[in-house]
Amino acid sequence: MRALLCGLTYKHLKYNLKGIHNDVMNMEDLLIKTLGFPANCIRILSDDPLDLERIPTKKNIENSLKWLVEDCQRGDSLVFYFSGHGLRQSDFKDDELDGFDETICPVDFMKEGIVLDNDINETIVRPLKEGVTLLAIVDASNINGTILDLEYVYNHKLNAWKENIPPSGVRKSTNGGLAISLSTCEDNTTVSDASIQCDQSMFKEHIKANF
Repeated sequence: MRALLCGLTYKHLKYNLKGIHNDVMNMEDLLIKTLGFPANCIRILSDDPLDLERIPTKKNIENSLKWLVEDCQRGDSLVFYFSGHGLRQSDFKDDELDGFDETICPVDFMKEGIVLDNDINETIVRPLKEGVTLLAIVDASNINGTILDLEYVYNHKLNAWKENIPPSGVRKSTNGGLAISLSTCEDNTTVSDASIQCDQSMFKEHIKANF
């Protein structure tokens, strides 16, 4: 059991976010107390770490994504949680049906750039072996519906799954494992930074039933 939790406030930028620290702490609490994850198997990247390697820079996020799936084996349960900003940009590889790549924004994205959905898929989706389960929860303030580039997306309006196969035919699937992604919005919508009290017991039961 292994989890990567990323919480970014962008506190030194004008588009900073509030409540991110609580989001990450609540997720850590859920993983440990409800789902039985060992505390030492949870890596947290935040704006105020004691360890410089735990700052959510592009390099540290990329290295931590590799750590998350490293040596994964049958029976492993993995969690990737991201709370921060997301963006979309034009797709130049013909591997997006809508013509846009989704991204997440590290704290240093103005200097080092963003993390593409293509790279996230290659790093934590494709290596998943049979019997390994990955749950990604992406709470980004902007576009993030297909941030893992999974091959099927659920259409809640039609109550059905739809194909998200890349036009280029490039492989986006796992190596036999199961990847599930929950996001706060679809690719063509946005989410505003807001303080909303949710029914935590309902959320916990949903996670327990599906993970």
